[in-house]
Amino acid sequence: MESVYIHVPFCKKICTYCDFCKTIYYKSWIFQYLEALEKEINNYYDGEILKSIYIGGGTPSCLDKEELNLLFKIISIFKKDKYTEITFECNLNDINNELLDILKNNGVNRLSIGIESFNQDLLELMNRDAYFEDAQEKINLCRSMGFNNINVDLIYGFNIQTISMLKNDLKKILKLNVEHISTYSLIIEDNTHFGISKIKPIDDELDAKMYEIICKILKRHNYNHYEISNFSKKGYESIHNLNYWYNKEYYGFGLGAHGFMMGFRYENTRSLTDYINGKIHLKEQIMSKDENMQNELMLSLRLKKGINVKEFYKKYNINIQQVFDFTDVIKKGEIIYKNGYIFIPENKFYVMNEILLKLL
Repeated sequence: MESVYIHVPFCKKICTYCDFCKTIYYKSWIFQYLEALEKEINNYYDGEILKSIYIGGGTPSCLDKEELNLLFKIISIFKKDKYTEITFECNLNDINNELLDILKNNGVNRLSIGIESFNQDLLELMNRDAYFEDAQEKINLCRSMGFNNINVDLIYGFNIQTISMLKNDLKKILKLNVEHISTYSLIIEDNTHFGISKIKPIDDELDAKMYEIICKILKRHNYNHYEISNFSKKGYESIHNLNYWYNKEYYGFGLGAHGFMMGFRYENTRSLTDYINGKIHLKEQIMSKDENMQNELMLSLRLKKGINVKEFYKKYNINIQQVFDFTDVIKKGEIIYKNGYIFIPENKFYVMNEILLKLL
């Protein structure tokens, strides 16, 4: 086990598109939650040296100084080395000297900032705030305090969004000169404000066009498209997310967190009351060899480099071509087998799900 995800479900306000496990910040809940989190970690963490720790949410940066210090005291149990990647998710509005000082003193070396867009019409639709000048100022502050590995998020695919709006967002994000950019096409989830309000999704043709534009522009500015939705400067690929895409096991701690541990995948309860009362795991599923191989295929093909054929054999003691029939998709150019790797070419990334359906 090399990775840990820690979920902090509290937010100062709820974004209209968000389907993650979250609840409005109430101070009276925080210490009870952190106490339950500490119990879960102590019960399951087995003392391994970790390659990555990811603190997400929710909005971890909404916690105050006392709460943050307690959170970091709890997770100080994790063994690390000088290469361990420790990511902390932040809202732009929460970034200040005090927060950054706490993060720096507790070993955080990667920030993930949820900007999503700089277009005010889209931000209003999302119930978010972000201003380009503020983002420049806050990221400069992060740099001045030694944070040199920064990700920003971009969401696209709103039904009121134009190509021009997307290009303007990309132009501004590129001016921030961050090391990593995560891009997400909007999905209308049923239990979100968007879903309840019956917001219509963008049509597939425009969504595909927007994806193509993002890929071309970021590639032109020397960002490596190393995973379907993620782009980085050389050497700044997310260690934590790569652990997921290589289908490796990981701990998931906190409300609604998912994990993959000792051969089974689990999902924690999304009920704050149940979690605080120690009723943690909502679902547990022992994974069969076939299920693990299917997950390996689905996850690893998200990566530009794809699946290492020799590594697959070492892991499962079977040749991948005996498990999945690649004949038709290779003939059609939807899958490439080269230099010991099986991968989807970049120009087919957008139709990855259709390719996977053929293989599965």
